[in-house]
Formats: sequence, structure tokens, C-alpha cells
Amino acid sequence: MREPLGIVLAGGRGSRMGQITKADLKLGEETLLARVEGRLAPQCHDVVVVANAPVQTKRAVIKDSIPGFLGPLAGILAGLKYAAGKDYDHIVTVAVDTPFFPCDLTPNLILAGGEHPLGFAIAAGSDGLHGTFGLWPVALTASLETFLNDGNRKVRTFTEANNACTALFPTTDPDMFFNINTFEQLKDAETWI
Repeated sequence: MREPLGIVLAGGRGSRMGQITKADLKLGEETLLARVEGRLAPQCHDVVVVANAPVQTKRAVIKDSIPGFLGPLAGILAGLKYAAGKDYDHIVTVAVDTPFFPCDLTPNLILAGGEHPLGFAIAAGSDGLHGTFGLWPVALTASLETFLNDGNRKVRTFTEANNACTALFPTTDPDMFFNINTFEQLKDAETWI
């Protein structure tokens, strides 16, 4: 398998934070996007950002390929289409609002994905699946696009229907899949850096 392309999912509307672009929020001295890019870059061949609003980055930025803020699967689809055009076999996806994700995310996803015919795996912690953290085969692009065009939005429904394998990550403090959806959670994250 060629080293995967990293995709940062930063296309959300930030509805619980007053419609702000979470990618540009500061956590310590860096934006959330810069922190996540820095954590993902050593684990992938390259990193691309999926964002539907302008964000501060030096990396390539692409938009959802289906308009209308359809959720993370739309960002994953955009990443898969971009990766296909660059001859990648797989992408690894992470969410911009989850800055503490595992530093060994990609190798563990690849290891788990070895049990799937296409190399499809999703991360899980002690609290369950984290579908936006996954190794996604480009071969699933057409089926994901059909899934979205049929009005489906749930990551778990798609991953279960396609028998994604699971990469289990141990419980940590702070939780490596802690995500920032409120200003209070941003304050909590500040205490951990």
C-alpha cells in the first residue's frame, strides 16, 4: 500500500460555537488546524484540508464535492475524489476539532485495515467508534457518493454497511478523541496542552 494521503476535515459550520470556523480557533499559540496538521503530517505522505470557508493554512484546500453542508461524509468524499486524481489508494481522515488524536493513528488503522479486502478501518476508543478517524480506500468513492446522493448522512451507517474494521485505541487522559464543540471544551483543552 502506498503511504496514504492525510485529510483534515474542517468543513463544518461550527453551529454550537456561533457559526465560527473552528479551524482558526487558537489552542495555545497555534490554531486548531495547525495543531492537527502538525500531528497528522508525520503519519501521511501529504496533508490536504477540506474546508468550506477560508482557513489559514499553507496546504491545499478543497471543498465538499456535494454542496449543502452534508456532514463529514461529504468531506471524506471530497478527499477520496482528490486522492483518486493524485493516484493514492487510501486517505486517512481526522477532524479539525480533535487536536489530541493518536500520534500512531495511521499505522494502527493500516494494521486493522489489513483484515478488510479494501483496507477500510475506523478508529475506536473506550467510548465507541470515531468514524471521522479512518483509513478510507479510494475504491469506495462511488458507493459513498451514491450513499450521500440517496440522502444518507450517518458515518456509522456507511462504515457498518461496508464492514469497516476497527482499530482500537486505549483510554488516555486526556481522551485522545476529545473534540471541541463549545468554548468551555476549548478551555478544557487549554489545560491539557
